[in-house]
Amino acid sequence: MTIAVPAQLGSRRWTAVIVLGFVGQLAWTVENMYLNVFLYDTISDDPTAIATMVAASAVTATVATLLIGSLSDRTGRRRVFIAAGYVLWGLSTAAFGLVTVDTVANLAPAANAVLVAMVAVIVLDCVMSFLGSGANDAAFQAWVTDVTRPANRGRVESVLAIMPLVSMLAVFGALDPLTRAGQWREFFVLIGAVITVVGVVAWFLVRDRPSVPRARDGALAAVFHGLRPSAMRANPGLYLLLSAWAVWGVSTQVFLPYLIIYVQRYLQIEAYAVVLGVVLTGASAVTVGSGRLIDRVGKARFLLPAVAVYAAGLLAMWAARGMVPVIAAGLVMMSGFMLVAATIGALVRDHTPPERAGHVQGLRMVFAILIPMLIGPYVGALVIRGADAYYEDLGVLRQVPTPAIFLAAAAVLLLIAVPVRILRKREIA
Repeated sequence: MTIAVPAQLGSRRWTAVIVLGFVGQLAWTVENMYLNVFLYDTISDDPTAIATMVAASAVTATVATLLIGSLSDRTGRRRVFIAAGYVLWGLSTAAFGLVTVDTVANLAPAANAVLVAMVAVIVLDCVMSFLGSGANDAAFQAWVTDVTRPANRGRVESVLAIMPLVSMLAVFGALDPLTRAGQWREFFVLIGAVITVVGVVAWFLVRDRPSVPRARDGALAAVFHGLRPSAMRANPGLYLLLSAWAVWGVSTQVFLPYLIIYVQRYLQIEAYAVVLGVVLTGASAVTVGSGRLIDRVGKARFLLPAVAVYAAGLLAMWAARGMVPVIAAGLVMMSGFMLVAATIGALVRDHTPPERAGHVQGLRMVFAILIPMLIGPYVGALVIRGADAYYEDLGVLRQVPTPAIFLAAAAVLLLIAVPVRILRKREIA
């Protein structure tokens, strides 16, 4: 069934895409990168603790997206899940400022304060991930599919793809001094307040499309629909794309949770915020500028070259030492990273059955988040442990990531050639 969607999104929809996309990624920047640093700096330097937290939040996020995505398909309503979800997401983010080893020690003197604080952070991360995934990954992303069409999805997806980079830039530029000063409570409260306010704004900004068809199967059947062999046979292109996304996702998660720690502690670049700022700004410009090119060339044709750019960047990061070489390598890596994200994201929307837009976001979480986060961080942790590198902090030896994480990520990425080549043959044929 084809839904008539305007060729132009209009100012209201573009504003919603940009504001909700940016603030959602602001929250995920905290969850995916700074929460790891928070755990590392204030509670434990064990890389397995970071990997466990990432894996637990990935499982929770996937369950939330499947449930909320399917529910929004059945009700035909995205707005309420977006607005309420963002408000609660912000409140749960602010709550991280309350968790410290000293607080735990004061409340439970007989307990292992470090272990309890670690568990508390992981549990709260799961709560935040459930709320955020329901609001952003399920409802918001499904709404974007509802209001776009194949002819403009390359442009829309290129804008959404840079939001992780823009959000990182915003956090590094405006709030990184708080983390460096150990003011984690203020950091989490400010981020949480922004997310909550945007949730209120979303109620007035987002409008559901009444013409979107609704899924009519039962609640449980709707949740597991896309995991059935019959659904896979009916949509082979979609599952090839999701498989490619899984490989790319595993590759990114080998190094991404440890990236800030690597730049700051292994490379000993104290001005890492400057490095990341230049890299993220440049990569964002490249990605946005490529949006129309993706639509013009064809998404399936564009995907493999984008993967090649990302692979070249990983190898360059493995070899780079010093501030300027790292900036140059990072520009290539993050440009390729975002070009792959934009192209796969747009292709998945093109292959999404209109009555399953929310449910497909759940499938995306399985392939793009759950599988990568269950595998990638542990691969990274294994590589870090194998390198057996340390630095001294106040007389204490602490384990540190090494360049081998980028080489491991590139090795994983080689597997993407299989689904991408099959897909390209199908699209061109």
